[in-house]
Order: sequence, then C-alpha cells, then structure tokens
Amino acid sequence: MDKTTNHVQVGIKENSIQFFLLVVINLFVGSMVGLERTILPIIGEENFGIASTSAALSFIVSFGFSKAIVNFFAGDLADRYGRKQVLVVGWFIGFIVPLLVIFAHAWWVIIVANIFLGVNQSLTWSMTVNMKVDLAKSDQRGLAVGFNEFAGYLGVALMAAVSGYIAYTYSLSPELFYIGIGLVIIGIILSLIVKNTDQHLKLQSKQQKNREQSISIGEVFKQTSWKDRNLSSSSFAGLTTNLKDGMAWGLFPIFFAAGGLSVGQIGTVVAVYPAAWGFFQLFTGLWSDRIGRKKLIVSGMFVQAFSLWFILFVDTFSLWIAGALLLGIGTAMVYPTIIASVSDVAHPDWRARSLGVYRFWRDSGYAFGALLAGIIADTLSVHWAIGLVALLPFLSGVISLSRTDETLQGK
Repeated sequence: MDKTTNHVQVGIKENSIQFFLLVVINLFVGSMVGLERTILPIIGEENFGIASTSAALSFIVSFGFSKAIVNFFAGDLADRYGRKQVLVVGWFIGFIVPLLVIFAHAWWVIIVANIFLGVNQSLTWSMTVNMKVDLAKSDQRGLAVGFNEFAGYLGVALMAAVSGYIAYTYSLSPELFYIGIGLVIIGIILSLIVKNTDQHLKLQSKQQKNREQSISIGEVFKQTSWKDRNLSSSSFAGLTTNLKDGMAWGLFPIFFAAGGLSVGQIGTVVAVYPAAWGFFQLFTGLWSDRIGRKKLIVSGMFVQAFSLWFILFVDTFSLWIAGALLLGIGTAMVYPTIIASVSDVAHPDWRARSLGVYRFWRDSGYAFGALLAGIIADTLSVHWAIGLVALLPFLSGVISLSRTDETLQGK
C-alpha cells in the first residue's frame, strides 16, 4: 500500500462526517427537481395554453434525455477529473435553471431550462452516489445508496409539497422559482466543503486485484447494456422504473386534477409518492445488504406495476394517497438495490463508468415515459396511458426473476 492510501479507511462509520455531508448535499439536489414537480405541468396548461398532453410533457423529455446523455459521460469525467470537481460544476450549471423559468416568456424556454436541469441533476446526483459508494465497504453499498436516494427523494417530496402549497395559497407563478436560486447557493457551498474520495477509490481498487480492471468505455457500455446478464437486466429495470416515473411526473397532476382534487391536494398526493420512495430507501438499501439484491428488485418491480393499476381503479383522495404510498414503496425496493447490484458486479476501476451507463438507460426512462404517456394520452386517454405504462415494470420483474443472479457475495 502506497503512502497516498496508508492513512485512508473505507467504511461509513470511518468516514461519517463526509458521508452525512454528502447526504445533506443530495437533499438539495433532489429539491431542485421537487420545485417543479407539482406545478410545472399545470403552469404549462394555464399560463402557456399548452393543450396537447405530449407538448405539456415535453419539458420532461428534455430533462430526461439531457440527464441520460450526461450520465453516460459523468462517470468518465469523474474518473478523469475527480468526483468533487464534477459535483461543483454541476451546481454552477444549476444556476441557469431557476433564472430561465422565472423569466420564461414561452414554453420553449421552460424546455431549455429543463435541459440544464437534467445536466445539473446528472452531475450532482451521480457524484454524490459515487462518492458514497467510494466511502462504503462492499457490504455497506446498499445502505450507502439507500441514504443517498433517501435524501434526494426527500428533497423532491418536501419541495413538491412546498411548491404546491405556495401555489395554492398565493399564485401559480414562476417567481416561486426564486427558491431555486437559494438551493443552488447552498449546494455550491456544501460541495466546496466536502472532501474528494479519490484515495478511497484507489484503496478499493488495490483490494480487488482479482477482477478485470482495464477496459474501455465502449466495452463498459456493452457489458452494462446487453453483454452481462446481471448488468443489462439492471439497466432495463432502471429504465422501466424511471419510465413509469416520467409518466407519473407528467400525468399525475393532470389525472388528479381531472378527478376533482385541488392544487393543494394534488401537491400532497404527488409529494407522498417520492416521500415514501425516499424514506423507505433507508431500510431497503440496508435490507439488500442482508438478504441480497434479487428478491427486492423482482418484488419491487411487481409492486410498482400493481400500484399504478390500483391508482386507476380508485377515485377518492385517501385511496390515491394509499396508492401513491405503495408506489413509492415499490420504487424504494428497487432504486438503491439496483445501484448496489451494479456496484457489486463492476470493478472499482470502471464502476463509475458502469454506473454512468446504467444511469444513462435509467434516466432515459424519464424521456421515454413522457413521450409514451403523452402519445397514449392524446390518442386514447390519460387512464389508458397510466394502465399501459404499468405493463413495463411488470415485464421487467419477470425478466429479473428469470435472468439475473444474486450479486451480493455470500448470498
């Protein structure tokens, strides 16, 4: 062991201050998305006169594709320039988002703002999860990712609820996005304080010499996308999970508004889903470190599908809350578990790149979900869009059940 790593220790307890600072940073990362999750689809209809569902959901398409594409390169950027440097750059790009929304005079400006939001989310969220995995031991990866995703989606939920309440109490105004400027400033300050994890990564690489190390980004893409049965199944599970979320993001406010809910009630239902998603990841990530990855991934995909069908067949506020809660739990079962599973399979030397490819496929689901949901909703109805999209996580559950191995060592 060389002098650069002889003072470094791997483990959450051993790096508790840095670990929990990264948890707090991702709370603010998630808040940037939550700020627009409740009100932007409604602003599209009421302030900009967007009548087509496909057109209204175009901001999610721009977000999803930009986030997915930058995810592909984020891992390589992290390996080349360092996690912290990429994290800070991601936050500075986030400054552009609230400014564009506040001064938007046309819907295309909102679409451009969400391109920058996708870049911001890709660079910041990717780095917080990679840095936590760098700090954690191999049997703590589920817990590490669980904390990361808990914080991020807690931020989504809190800001979705806050923005819905403010819009209901005061006005449906773009000026609400002044909050976003404050979120970015705090994110930059915290990211400048946190330490880089490059030495922890070097130590993990030295400890895992028995695995293949030097492979190209092209080969990482092939392995993660289709060649490796575990990595490729994880990529499809991630894609269908976020495809469902892209649909939910765009159609849930419209669906619940048509069901007679107020903006405040919509904000509550829309917030319950990511709140449950975030909260239960604290337990599902740790649970996957105990019982293995496969059981949670398979069952979580099925729970997501059945939750969407449940939401379709009920028609009261309380039951929609229950459906949103169940949907969040199903998503929480798979979200940290899939990242932990990819981290189990990929060598530390190309883990960030493999996670980048996985997140490329996963987050392209936002765009595909919005496109698919918008087309089906315009052609048939919002109800049909929700029901048909639910078939995809169900299919992914079947594939994961039949095709994947257990990736956690000793399980």
